[in-house]
Amino acid sequence: MGVGRRTSGVGLIVLVACGGKPPPPAPKPAPPPVAPTRVPIETDNDSEREEGVTIVNAHGHMEKEAIEAGLAPHNQELADCYMKKVGRRRWLGGHVKIHWDIAKDGTITKVKLAAESDLGAWPIERCLLEVARAASFDKPVGGDADFDIPLDFTAKGAYLPWDEDKALRAVGGQLAKLDECGKSTVLPDDVVITVYVGFRGHAQSVGFSSDASVIDDKWAECAEKAAMKWRLPDPRGPVAKLAVRYRPK
Repeated sequence: MGVGRRTSGVGLIVLVACGGKPPPPAPKPAPPPVAPTRVPIETDNDSEREEGVTIVNAHGHMEKEAIEAGLAPHNQELADCYMKKVGRRRWLGGHVKIHWDIAKDGTITKVKLAAESDLGAWPIERCLLEVARAASFDKPVGGDADFDIPLDFTAKGAYLPWDEDKALRAVGGQLAKLDECGKSTVLPDDVVITVYVGFRGHAQSVGFSSDASVIDDKWAECAEKAAMKWRLPDPRGPVAKLAVRYRPK
């Protein structure tokens, strides 16, 4: 018997502030801020059959209308998470993907930021997760389901991206200091840590994302404090942005 997985994807793009993600060192002119804009949702509801074989949908799916209805009351709140917390950090911006797991009765069982998220600001990310957890949706069709939405927050200023090799050299053994944060809560399995580096190598902002784990708020608060104390190379110019993976032993 074959098993077909049916999921729904929804795109919701939030463009805030102005500016873009230009190459260093100088920022490009940018469009004015716009309100959250919903993009088309793609769903896959087709049944597949082969001779003598029935494809069983062991995984349900969310209807496009149910996702839109559940998110509509929270669109402005999601944008406000960034607008009200970004402050003077003109260089702070990036991509976020929020992922929901929904039980067959409509209960939200899991909300997380997918590993591709690279905003790099835990207070904003935590706000987005809190809004996402507060949403409510109709029951999925055909059983448990999951879906995600992408959000893009456009920075006003420029930053300098560091590649993976440079990021690993910059952070080095300081990653191990995050192990201490697991003494009072559950350690996540695999986390992408995004850090902005400023004058004299001081961390300016830190954020977290993971495909493997729901990141516990207590762990993230502890890890943020620890990472903000890291000593990193001085970018000697625009604020730098790096990402490293943390995999506790």
